[in-house]
Amino acid sequence: MSRLPIRTRLTLAFTAAVAVVFVLAGTFLYVRLERALDASINASLEAQRGQVAALASQADSGLRQSGGAAAPGDSFAQILTADGSVLDRSPQLNDRPLLTAPELQEAFRHPLRIDRTVLVGGESERVRLLASPVTAQDQRLVIVVGASLADRQEALSTLRFELLAGGPAALLAVALAGFLLARAALRPVEAMREQTDSLSGDELSQRVTVPRADDEIGRLGATLNGLLTRLEESMRHERRFVADASHELRTPLALMRTELELALRRPRTNDELVTALWSAAAEAERLSQLSEALLVLARSDDSGLPLTTRPTPVGGILSRVAARFHRRAANEGRTVVVDDRFNREAVLDETRIEQALANLVENALRHGTGNVAMRAAQTPDGLMLTVEDEGDGFDEEFLPRAFERFSRADDARSGGGAGLGLAIVRAIVDAHGGSVVASNGAEHGTTVEITLPLAPVRAPANGVVSTLR
Repeated sequence: MSRLPIRTRLTLAFTAAVAVVFVLAGTFLYVRLERALDASINASLEAQRGQVAALASQADSGLRQSGGAAAPGDSFAQILTADGSVLDRSPQLNDRPLLTAPELQEAFRHPLRIDRTVLVGGESERVRLLASPVTAQDQRLVIVVGASLADRQEALSTLRFELLAGGPAALLAVALAGFLLARAALRPVEAMREQTDSLSGDELSQRVTVPRADDEIGRLGATLNGLLTRLEESMRHERRFVADASHELRTPLALMRTELELALRRPRTNDELVTALWSAAAEAERLSQLSEALLVLARSDDSGLPLTTRPTPVGGILSRVAARFHRRAANEGRTVVVDDRFNREAVLDETRIEQALANLVENALRHGTGNVAMRAAQTPDGLMLTVEDEGDGFDEEFLPRAFERFSRADDARSGGGAGLGLAIVRAIVDAHGGSVVASNGAEHGTTVEITLPLAPVRAPANGVVSTLR
C-alpha cells in the first residue's frame, strides 16, 4: 500500500470512506423501511382483530356470512375453539387450523404473532398471523387474523436490488471524482517537483512557484524555497571558503619558493643561506598553522570537534596562556594580566580551551594596544572567560561576522593572520555547548566573552566527547 502513488492512495481512501457511508446509509434505509412496513402490517392486524372479535360475538358464522373482514388474498381470519377445531373462517381459507396445538395453548394465555407460509385461496403465501384470546358465544375462543407479506417482501426486494445495483455504480463515480480531485490537488506539488528536479548546482538561485493559497502545499513550497536559499548560501560559503583557503595557502608557498629560488640562483654566503632557510622555515610554520586551523574547522563541520573533558583548574589554563605570551608582550612593552575569580575546577577540554584563549590573546596582541586582560568568573549561565585589550576595537560592521572563517576587519590579504582564529574559538566553544560574543568597550578596546556550562558536557549530536576522571 505504501508503494502506491499518493493520488492512488487518496482515491482508495476516499472511495473506502464513501463505501462505508453508503453501506451504513443503505443498511439504515433498509432497516427503517422494514420496520415501517412491519408497523403498518401490525396496525392493520390489530384493526382487523377488533372487527373479527365483533363478528364473533354476533353469529357463529360471521366471517363466512360477511364474506371476510378484508379483501380475499390480502387479509383473512379464523376463529378456533379450545380443542383446535375451526369455529369460523374467511372464505379463502380451508378448514385446517392456522395454529398448531402448542401455539393454540400459548395464544389462550397471551396474544401471539407468527410469520409463516399458509394456503390462502389455494395458493401458498407468506403471511403474518396475529392470534389473541377472546370470550364470545359463552366460550373461550382464539381469533387468528392474518395479512399477506407479499407487498412487504416486494418493497424490500426492490430497495435491496436498487442498493446493490446502484451502489457500485455510485462508488465508481465517486472513485473517478476522487482521483480527479486528488490529481488536481497534487498538481502544484508535481509542478514544484519538476522545477526542483530541473535545478542544478549552478542554478540554486531559482525558486519554485508557491501557490497563493496559505495551505499545506503553499507552506511546502515556502519550505522548499527556504531550503534552496540555505543551500545557495552554503554553496556560496563553500566556494568562498575554498577560494580563501587557496589564497592563504598560495601566499606562504609563493614566498617559500621565492626564497629557495633566490638561494639557488647564485652562490651564497653561509649567512645568506641561513637567512633564506629561516625565512622558508617561517613560511613552513605558517603553512603548518594554517593547515592545523583548517583541520580543526573541517572536523567541526564533519563529525564534530572531538573533546576530552575532565575536571580542570581554570586558573591553571589562564596562567599557561599568559606565560606563553609573556616574552612577546614584554618585548612590546605590554603585559598579559590574569584575574581568576572562578578559583576552582570546571569540566572541560583544557587543551581546546587553552587553544581558544591563546587565539584571543594572539588577536589582542596583534590588532590591539595596551595590556591584555584574561578573566574567569562564575555567572548564572556558567563559567565566563573574558579576554580584553585596550585597542580601538572592531568596526561595528565587522562585529556580526567576527567569528566567520577568513573574516578580517580590514579584509586585507596582506595583513597578518588568515582570519581563522575567531572561527576556531567559536568551533571549540560550540563543541562545549557554550556561546561566544565579541563587543567593543564603552570607551576603547575589544571584549570577547566565552560562556561555558558548568554541568558535565554531553556529546553533541554531531560530535564526540569523552570525559576523564
